[in-house]
Amino acid sequence: MAIRADSHRQDNQAVYVLHTYPFKETSLVVELFSKEFGRIAAVAKGARRPHSAMRGMLQSFQMLSGAWSGKNELKTLHSLDWNAGLTLIKGEALMCGFYMNELLLRLLPREDAHENLFEYYANTMQTLTNGADFAATLRRFELKLLQEMGYAVPLRQDENGLDIVAENVYRYEAEYGACELKATKNGVQLSGNTLLNMANDDYAESLTQSQSKQLMRYLLAHYLGDKPLHTRQLLIDLQGL
Repeated sequence: MAIRADSHRQDNQAVYVLHTYPFKETSLVVELFSKEFGRIAAVAKGARRPHSAMRGMLQSFQMLSGAWSGKNELKTLHSLDWNAGLTLIKGEALMCGFYMNELLLRLLPREDAHENLFEYYANTMQTLTNGADFAATLRRFELKLLQEMGYAVPLRQDENGLDIVAENVYRYEAEYGACELKATKNGVQLSGNTLLNMANDDYAESLTQSQSKQLMRYLLAHYLGDKPLHTRQLLIDLQGL
């Protein structure tokens, strides 16, 4: 039986634009984060032309409704439309948004759906528009991303399954979690109180803020490999986020 040409078409899909880059003379490849299909790469044909209708819709941080088709890894993007109200992000919040997008581009495999992460990303975008504590917002997103990707980040028990003690000091290794200081020289040294605060989503204490940043920077570097994040250094230069 012949397969219809549109059998691989997806319509009315909630998406965010993560990144675009030139493709051939007049087109763009658009990296999308979709609710139902995860990260999708699609060609927006003619989007670099001055009067392209698609060009004006390729805005990051806005929830859009997209339509695409294709059975290969590189799809064809047919349309983008507004899905919700305009999200206004500026200043430091804008840099936080670009950082989140780069994390998704680097860590999310193609076409691997993460609906909970999509919802969390959408909610975080709204949090950024409200001028919330940007550092804590980023720590929460980094942790959620690693957890949704299946990377264990145990915060309440140590490597032996024993409850974390707030007064103790631990070393945290990516492959094992929290260990006794004498168990390893690798990883990041931090207090049990910091781990428990992170587990309780409480970033109020200054020590928790600084140690959680060190921990997440270490864990992300471990999973990202040798290639650094471009936006990470920009955030450090700006406010130490």
